[in-house]
Amino acid sequence: MSRGNYDHDRRREAIPESGEQRLRSAIIKIGEDPEFHPTHELPRVAKYLRTNLPASAPAISEGFRIGVTEQPYKIPYYSSLLALLFAPEDPAPDAQDGPSTSSEHVARVVLDDFFKGFQAFLDRLAWRELRLCIHFFSHLVLLQTVSATSMLALLQSFAAVLDEPGVSFYRAQQAALCVGEGLIRAGSVLYDAHREEITELLASISSLSESYTTLKALTRPVTLYHDPAHASGSDELLDSLLAVLSELQAASFPLVSCIPRSHEHFPQTTTSPFDLPAVLVPPEVVEIDGEEAAAADPEKSSIKTDMPSSYLRLFHDESTPSLSTPAGFVLRSAFSDVIGIFEVNRKECARILLEMPRWVENGTFKGKTGVSPPEGADPPNEDANETGWILENTIVETLLSTLLLLPAPPHKPVYYFSLVTELCKASPQTVGPAVGKSFRKLYSLLGEGLDVEVARRFSEWFSSHMSNFGFNWVWREWIPDLSLASHHPKRAFIRRALEYETRLSYHDRVLKTLPPEFQAAEAEAIAAEAPGPLFEYDDPAHPLYEPAQSLLTLIRGRSKADEVVQHAETLRSTISDTPNLTPDSAVRSIAVQCLLHVGARSFSHFLNAIERYLALLRSLSNTADDKADILDAAGRFWIKNSQMVGIVFDKFMQYQIVEPGDVIAWAFRTATGHRLGTNEWDIVKVALDKSIGRVLLTKRKVALLRKEEEDVSARAKAQAAAEEDSQMDVEAEKKDDAVVSDSPALQTSLKALATLTREQRMTFSRALDEFVAVLTKSASPSIGVIGAEAWEGRADWNEEQWQFWEMWGWYRHFCRAYAVHLGTYAATLETVSLGETIGGDVGEAARLVRQTWNAALGREM
Repeated sequence: MSRGNYDHDRRREAIPESGEQRLRSAIIKIGEDPEFHPTHELPRVAKYLRTNLPASAPAISEGFRIGVTEQPYKIPYYSSLLALLFAPEDPAPDAQDGPSTSSEHVARVVLDDFFKGFQAFLDRLAWRELRLCIHFFSHLVLLQTVSATSMLALLQSFAAVLDEPGVSFYRAQQAALCVGEGLIRAGSVLYDAHREEITELLASISSLSESYTTLKALTRPVTLYHDPAHASGSDELLDSLLAVLSELQAASFPLVSCIPRSHEHFPQTTTSPFDLPAVLVPPEVVEIDGEEAAAADPEKSSIKTDMPSSYLRLFHDESTPSLSTPAGFVLRSAFSDVIGIFEVNRKECARILLEMPRWVENGTFKGKTGVSPPEGADPPNEDANETGWILENTIVETLLSTLLLLPAPPHKPVYYFSLVTELCKASPQTVGPAVGKSFRKLYSLLGEGLDVEVARRFSEWFSSHMSNFGFNWVWREWIPDLSLASHHPKRAFIRRALEYETRLSYHDRVLKTLPPEFQAAEAEAIAAEAPGPLFEYDDPAHPLYEPAQSLLTLIRGRSKADEVVQHAETLRSTISDTPNLTPDSAVRSIAVQCLLHVGARSFSHFLNAIERYLALLRSLSNTADDKADILDAAGRFWIKNSQMVGIVFDKFMQYQIVEPGDVIAWAFRTATGHRLGTNEWDIVKVALDKSIGRVLLTKRKVALLRKEEEDVSARAKAQAAAEEDSQMDVEAEKKDDAVVSDSPALQTSLKALATLTREQRMTFSRALDEFVAVLTKSASPSIGVIGAEAWEGRADWNEEQWQFWEMWGWYRHFCRAYAVHLGTYAATLETVSLGETIGGDVGEAARLVRQTWNAALGREM
């Protein structure tokens, strides 16, 4: 029997909204009408909300909370809407001036409930939500709905965080932003009556900024080794906030030009402003899960970086607003909030970013219409839209400067890559040119002090963007740079970008997009062939061909692991010494390459081969030299594919065939002259992150076991307390004594934690030893790239000098990216790695090593 149109109708049937949902939607969707005008829509919505008060006060306050924290660009209108709830509902013609007591009472219920939500954000230290709620309160101060005195007290509560002993930089910076951004919006009211208190707040922020001067030098995207104070081309967040507040204070805190003046549309609605309750900012609690996410992989989303934020400038001040100006700070903050909030929906994020001119004053962005003026006001100048900044340039600069933050961006880099792509698809004619200019600007900074980690991230974004748009780029622009030294940052970028493009596509596809000059072998821009495996024993002429084929046959036939192990043992007696390999080393090389050869077809084949023959690999990896042989064999097998080297090494560490320290030693040993490049640094990073991840996973296991034992102990004590018999009390005490001792599982985990912590310390010590040994080596060319005179002559640098310049960059990144862990083991590392290696060396290289180390640990340089 036919079902007709039943399924279709059922799918299209909309689920009706409840009354509370309609109330929330009425608030959240304010301004979405293209013809939106606040003086028309806000009173209408306010009237609708008042008809549902006080019964629906919780739903209405929730609507405001959602709107404020998820659509912060509407905050000026949300504040006006809430203020209108204080207005008289139906004033009679002969009624006396002044607000209605009843309407004011129910409005206070809404605001009081909203503040309870603010307190909940405070309890869990949701810093972004706290900051946005402070924006909301600040606009209510302008509307005289919230009292200036209580607002000042709220800001002072956050300022108290800056004076806490041992406060982390992240916590202090977030509190300073809450204070500063509140003053930017409410300062015009607060400053008139509380000048001295406002001056003290600014002094607190200034003291905080000055106390982290050395740390700021380590996070600048463009830096000079001989001049750490060099800050050209970037804006540091706290310094910019302080500059903005100082400029506003000098002018008695006028409202920033780009902020909509919604409060001017409506008269004061209450004569008794709401007093915000007093609050205390709770102490910070470090959670193991959050620590693990941030430390085990610095590119996980929502990282709380305990480092200053320096934002790279890509355009001139005439094109994009500087972060150090009031309007620039407000706009960049607004764009950043949207980018952070809408991480879960990049398409929606792109749409909102391109519509941001709707939510700022007219004339802010060139060619874009802003908010409408109040009724009765003069219409905007016809030329108003021909002035201002370029919207697309501002969006792209905000996105990229956040992506390139050091030591890590707030979200995964791929999110920023994807968001730029969505913006280009949404408005290719306007966003495309901004992206192209950004490519060229960043490329021009290569070799001019652009940080090595920033350059690495730039190459990742460039290649990802090319893969989304047909790999189309004007490569001919960069043909002259092929004559630079092979290790010049520009040529290194070209090689790296094309390698990443090949990973995202395939070799021949990328090769066809390049002009002949880039395809030439002497250009060293792209490999001559696809990045496949290199099985050394595939040639019948190889002296070890027969032994390798015999082992390969067993592995391909899925023989039992013990049979393969036994066969590998017999090979030792049949293999004679070769020029570069002992029989033992030869067997290890054969075994590893045979396993990788079988697993080269796919990642699943690789994992199956490794897991099936773990016993073979472990039997061959008893000493440090054995593990070095295994890594050497794997490195030679995937010598044409650096990505696979990292993947294989990661799995070897996961199965404990090799240790992170072995991998770090291999990376330095196989690098040209022991000097790390980007690929070698990636290997070192994999090893360090693996060591960190092991410790943190074990910490979490210990914490869970402790919690279980505490629960058992609590139940035992409760049972004992319920017993009335004295003999039972004695037995309960015995039970308590038994509970105090750790369980076997907990004891085992604690021993494992102690072992892994010791290994982690050794891993970081090994990495630091290698860096220091190379950079401070006697008569090392590294000294010749760190002075001012040497830098001025960089046009004549040779390959070795550029390699050492890059090595210094990776040492800086190592110190800042792992500062937390280096600080944990600082006493040991300073005694062994720095003390014994450098000793009393007072040379320039030793000085810079110590200076970078001290900066990462927050000490005076």
